[in-house]
Amino acid sequence: MSMRRRRLGWTAGALGGCLLAAVALLQGWPLPEALQQRDFSRMLLARNGQLLGARIAGDQQWRFAPVERVPEKYRQALLAFEDERFPWHLGVDPIAILRATWGNLKAGEVTSGGSTLTMQLARMVREDPPRTLGNKALEALSALHLEWHYTKEELLSLYASHTPFGGNIVGLRAAAWRYFGREPGQLSWAEAATLAVLPNSPGLIHPGRQRQALRIRRDALLQRLAEQGAIGPMDLKLAVREPLPERPRPLPDQAPHLLATLAGAYPGQTVFEATLDASLQASVNRIAERHARRLAREGVHNMSIVVINHRDMTLRAYVGNRASSNAVRYAPAVDIAQRPRSTGSILKPFLYGFMLEEGELLPTTLVPDVPAYFGGYRPENYDRQYRGAVPAHRALARSLNVPAVHMLREYGIERFQHQLQDLGMSTLFRPAEDYGLSLILGGAEGTLWELTNLYARLTATARDGQREALPAQARRFAGEPAALMPPEPLGQGAAWLTLQALINVVRPGVDSLWRDFSGSQTIAWKTGTSYGLRDAWAIGSNGGYTVGVWAGNAGGEPAASLGGQRSAAPVLFDVFEQLGGQRWFPKPESALKTVSVCQADGYLTGGQCPAREIDAPKNSHFQTVSPHFQRLHLDSTGQFRVHAGCERVGAMQTRDWFILPPLQGYFWRRQHNDYRPVPPWRPDCVARLSQYSDDQPMALIYPREGSQVYIPTELDGRRGRVVLQAVHRRADTPLFWHLNERFLGQTRAFHEQAVSLEPGWHKLRLVDGEGYHLEKWFRVLGSE
Repeated sequence: MSMRRRRLGWTAGALGGCLLAAVALLQGWPLPEALQQRDFSRMLLARNGQLLGARIAGDQQWRFAPVERVPEKYRQALLAFEDERFPWHLGVDPIAILRATWGNLKAGEVTSGGSTLTMQLARMVREDPPRTLGNKALEALSALHLEWHYTKEELLSLYASHTPFGGNIVGLRAAAWRYFGREPGQLSWAEAATLAVLPNSPGLIHPGRQRQALRIRRDALLQRLAEQGAIGPMDLKLAVREPLPERPRPLPDQAPHLLATLAGAYPGQTVFEATLDASLQASVNRIAERHARRLAREGVHNMSIVVINHRDMTLRAYVGNRASSNAVRYAPAVDIAQRPRSTGSILKPFLYGFMLEEGELLPTTLVPDVPAYFGGYRPENYDRQYRGAVPAHRALARSLNVPAVHMLREYGIERFQHQLQDLGMSTLFRPAEDYGLSLILGGAEGTLWELTNLYARLTATARDGQREALPAQARRFAGEPAALMPPEPLGQGAAWLTLQALINVVRPGVDSLWRDFSGSQTIAWKTGTSYGLRDAWAIGSNGGYTVGVWAGNAGGEPAASLGGQRSAAPVLFDVFEQLGGQRWFPKPESALKTVSVCQADGYLTGGQCPAREIDAPKNSHFQTVSPHFQRLHLDSTGQFRVHAGCERVGAMQTRDWFILPPLQGYFWRRQHNDYRPVPPWRPDCVARLSQYSDDQPMALIYPREGSQVYIPTELDGRRGRVVLQAVHRRADTPLFWHLNERFLGQTRAFHEQAVSLEPGWHKLRLVDGEGYHLEKWFRVLGSE
């Protein structure tokens, strides 16, 4: 026997002796740190386990989180190829060592090391050191150590998760996705065999090289599996015909912004098991891509979409930012769904619902819709028109701004802010006075994520009432426990009535779109457009889902055509179409009560008006009887008003007359031809009128009481003029104008006066033909 053969024999014997001597040290030997590897790629999984996206690990390796259990096909293929006696040996296989020693002696050189899978794992966690005899002994000791601390299944999982599969692909899970586009448990026999032989063949480590040699190794392994009875004859024929992968496939990238947001929020987590629906996510991505092209032609380059199942408050689709291109100016990597943007009118339904809940409003209650000046703030409706007064539910359905501001002024800004915060709106962190009344029209900022959650909670409450374990937001996709909500600010009845106001809404600009869509399913929806045409919103709910859409530019640049109806609503409808028909939930009879209201103004009836029955929240306590019906005394002809100073009581007729305040009545009669003017006083009754009537038939449109008026300077340097405007209940009554005790003139029908005013306080006095008078003070800004 040659010296080399004797040396190999001594080495094998010494190795065995060393292994036996090391057993006593195993229990106290610390485990390799590499087994606690935390530098994994980030994975986002759909609710069915499908991969939606991944991000490479910090060391630029595609290393996915370990599989909990090695799939059976890969297990059988791996053991058949690498280590058939793995289930029985203790980490070192004496039979394999003897066979390898004999083979090496015959060959006169080291051709096989007799390594078990456990020894290969030990070499991998030691970062594959040079293959010397000393390192071989350490591998054997490490293998015994690993077997001491781990079960066989755990060792297989560790091996499969650490073994390299070519290039920067590490671990079975990453390899299965990069080469075959699926989870390891879904691999075919041919695919499992390919991944079993791949790490053992350095020359074939990339499937794109030496493909024939790789196929020979794979097919040989398949034949061995067939001989062992793992594969039937037909399965073998089909398996050897399967092609090899051409090259690593690109990984799915269905929800990149959601993955980035979760990775930033939970840096220690590597796998995010989302509640997203993979099929729906793909469909919503296609919808976003199609509409992104349309919007880009109109100067709108970013869009976000959120879809929530409001039955269980889980997220089902999420497009954080669909940018029209990858140009840096469009911030394609920014998750805009999580960024605060001006809310526009999107908060109006919640103010309406809060006022219903707290008994400060009924759906039919008239709300003022007249020119209004709140300090320096003057809200306007989208159509620049006024209706005098409008039922609250119609004001919401038409998204009228002026009634909303009046409602917020009555309800209270700070109170409204606190209620929104209770619902989960975290962006309202400034003092209430900083927002002012513009809070209801876009003076605050909100995220699409939180606002869609607010609408989902509104719909869930209307559908099911209070639920003890409903998550505060649809965040169960993040793997965190469901947090309990605080008590719902809105009850079921108020929530249901709020949605009723938003159902079947037809708004200018989308009439034909809504007509085409409305037959398929019931949707309660709301749009919003921020000041300056920078943000477009559309959020709506059907029987099962709540969908939120935002469109605009990431940098805040305005677009002339941007608007909730034109830009965001078509996206909303397309997503609902994809969701399919959903049955709207029934009316919650137990959460509602019936009240009797006046047909004309929607306030409670006191017996002085034609009435009708409407629904109101069961626990609300609205108690206001109609203030708009006044009992008038008329003469025997019914054409003139009279009083006790000019007519006998027995000769009078009494009528209950619908009378709005003068300013509201002025604009109301433009919309309602049946609005009857109050009869004039009989001429002989005018002289003693002040003793019998405190009526006020006229009002100022501009300026209002206590207003501060700014008069600009004209181009020639002179101060401009201000137009004073008034209205009277009777269109044919003359008005006599006095300013600072100076007579300005008389007007009839159109009551306006253009005057030049110096800075300071001024007193305006109006007198009508019946002797009524009105006095108001206002201030002109400037140096006095």
